[in-house]
Amino acid sequence: MSQDRLFPVEPADLEETPRLEHLVDRKGLAELVGSLAQMSGVSIRLFNTEGTLLADGSLDSPLLRRLEGVPAARAALSREIVQIKRIDPAGRAERCSSLTGAFYQVIAVDYDHRRMGRAIVGPFLEHPPSQVPPGLAALAPDLPLDLLASLPLLPPERVASLEAHLRSSLDLILFAGHKSLLTSQMHLASISANYRELQDRNARLQQAYDRLRELDRLKSNFLATVSHELRTPLTSIIGYSEMLTEGIAGSLTEEQHEFIQTIHEKGEQLLQLIKNLLDLTKLESGTLSVQRAPTPIEPVLRQVVSTFLPAARKKGVVLELILPPDLPPVLGDGERLRQVFLNLTENALKFTPVSGLIRLSATLVSAEDPEDDDGFALLAPSAEQLEVRVADSGIGIPEAERSKVFDAFYQVDSSSTREVGGTGLGLSIVKRIVDAHEGSVCIEANQPRGAVFVVRLPLASP
Repeated sequence: MSQDRLFPVEPADLEETPRLEHLVDRKGLAELVGSLAQMSGVSIRLFNTEGTLLADGSLDSPLLRRLEGVPAARAALSREIVQIKRIDPAGRAERCSSLTGAFYQVIAVDYDHRRMGRAIVGPFLEHPPSQVPPGLAALAPDLPLDLLASLPLLPPERVASLEAHLRSSLDLILFAGHKSLLTSQMHLASISANYRELQDRNARLQQAYDRLRELDRLKSNFLATVSHELRTPLTSIIGYSEMLTEGIAGSLTEEQHEFIQTIHEKGEQLLQLIKNLLDLTKLESGTLSVQRAPTPIEPVLRQVVSTFLPAARKKGVVLELILPPDLPPVLGDGERLRQVFLNLTENALKFTPVSGLIRLSATLVSAEDPEDDDGFALLAPSAEQLEVRVADSGIGIPEAERSKVFDAFYQVDSSSTREVGGTGLGLSIVKRIVDAHEGSVCIEANQPRGAVFVVRLPLASP
């Protein structure tokens, strides 16, 4: 079935009057008209309202073939055919005669009270001819009567039967075609409406995305500006508190010394928070410098353990380091990696209760994905990574929360009554630094309690 337009379809298109060629298959229509012509023995042609021939069931006629060779007769027949094609039946059919004495039946093709086209049946005779009509004899004087008698003979009742058969066949074809056309138009209209709705949603999503990106940029700029402006006076506060503690401004009472020590400790905490904010802003903007080079992991981890060992002893937590001999260096920035394991160890110490255990360990593991079952994995060169595990026996992290703790400012317990403080920046910084090293970090459950942070880093090339 042919259609003028496939997409988009507007609702108004469903109300337009379809044309005959839009409702029928041209090939199938030609087969129908041709079979009816063969069955009746008379030529049948089907035209649309503009006079375009859609199906030609013309049969060979010795008379017409003979008259084609007579110029005057051919010209007269051509004018006659043009006039017949212009006939628009006032009713459902109209009969007209020809100079050959034969008849043409012009049948109106209507559907749904609309004129769709016309079918022309003929030429045919109602009775056997007794003589050549005078007009035809004047154009072709030597025309024999037997050629005129070769035209098909159709009595009125056969013409009526052929007309009824043709109408019923066309009605069925037009009904099926119209139904299929309406179905396809409704389907295309639905697709068009969904497409426009999808475009609108995409436009709104793009606007929201652009707005969020702008807000994120403004947030990063704000954090960077505020952090930088806070850092200068805070450094002075820490410096003066240190001088007061050392007695430069005079001796202090025990209570004053305690107050100054608290100011110094809180200032250091606030300075660390500001540093974390600055690092996070640089990581988000991609401006944080990461100098990757072959870096031994053992001194990095030993520095981390020595940093937190006094705090762990004071809290009553065992902090241990287990390293195999001759670990190869990783490709990374020693200072940034130290920041990663400082944050992970501090986080473990924060959530581990008295008499708990924190263990840092490192080992070599295969970099291949254990879920990769492709046969090509056997042909791939073996690759290794360095895996560092920070395990604690603390309160642990629920499985549903493990993928969220690396989000900035996210905390598992965000209530105002939580026992352990923090800003929720440490693990976010860890994730971003590890990603910058082309490594990975994840969380595993510890048994029976606690959590295990697993960091994998690429090895340096030999």
